[in-house]
Amino acid sequence: MHDAPDPIIRVTHLAKHFRVRKHHTGRLGWLRDLTTREHREVRAVDDLSFDVDAGELVGYLGPNGAGKSTTIKMLTGLLVPTSGDLRVAGRLPWRERRRHVAGLGAVFGQRTTLWWDLPVIESLSLLRHVYRVPEARWRSNLGDFRALLDLDPFIDTPVRQLSLGQRMRADLAAALLHDPPLLFLDEPTIGLDVVAKDRIRRFIRHVNAERGTTVLLTTHDLSDVEKLCRRVMIIDHGKLLYDGTLADLRTRFGGRRELIVDLAPDADLDLTSLDLPPGLPPDAVELAGRDGPRWRLAFDRDALSASALITALSAEVPIRDLEVREPDIEATVRRIYEERLLEGGGVEAGDADGIVS
Repeated sequence: MHDAPDPIIRVTHLAKHFRVRKHHTGRLGWLRDLTTREHREVRAVDDLSFDVDAGELVGYLGPNGAGKSTTIKMLTGLLVPTSGDLRVAGRLPWRERRRHVAGLGAVFGQRTTLWWDLPVIESLSLLRHVYRVPEARWRSNLGDFRALLDLDPFIDTPVRQLSLGQRMRADLAAALLHDPPLLFLDEPTIGLDVVAKDRIRRFIRHVNAERGTTVLLTTHDLSDVEKLCRRVMIIDHGKLLYDGTLADLRTRFGGRRELIVDLAPDADLDLTSLDLPPGLPPDAVELAGRDGPRWRLAFDRDALSASALITALSAEVPIRDLEVREPDIEATVRRIYEERLLEGGGVEAGDADGIVS
């Protein structure tokens, strides 16, 4: 019997605290700032623990100031933790910096790793030497990425002349030329149009599925998460609020589902007359909106199944089309923040899988 492989990322009771100088308010606040050296402690990351297995594609979510960027900087070796333990592919990132960086790929939405005044192809050629990639492997990877990312129309163009979408595609190619087993993506689709976002998402899915590249994705665009990630971690005030599947997140915190029903033009519906299972609460099914023959019905997922509701509707009125919609992921995440699961005592440790206390 073989032991399970170690996770590619292991974070144990990780903390990063900063000392920030206090600024005083009021009419003479500036004078107190000049004459005192008072500081306060900011806990950017506070007792954080999680594992990421090789080959996973994980969404790492949180509002501005939640601790996402600080976590990534520790994972990449840019920051040294205040306390706790952190291993990436068995390495201590800040102690084995050169070897560590050689095994990573990283793309940050607002910054480029390419040379600003050089054509894209020359930047990619220079990176072959930086990472010491064998020429045959570099040519093979470059050929794949040229096709997958459609680089040819701008591969001879200086980076400074690229559109944001073109530059992002070039940065993705640059990050993966040396076959890193782990890829960090920070806002990879920020500011892009729908077509550019779709191309980049397809590429991320490809390198994860076909090359087995582990991906940790931080983003404010929750449609990225919906289209790419099975697992999500949610952080706020440096603490992990949730770690589990996207499906479970919706089930536990998504609230009510919606059934969109297109009735025949002359049909009318009385919700009180539906033959629903006995014992339902009065608000188990509610009208969420109506536009002519299209009805939006909100229903409680814990009390009523979609199939039972559809059966009751079909017995009452002629239905032309229908669709079940899951709760919006953005609203689901917002609900978790608002409930303050770690601060308000809404969920105790062990009450629900995935909730971290």
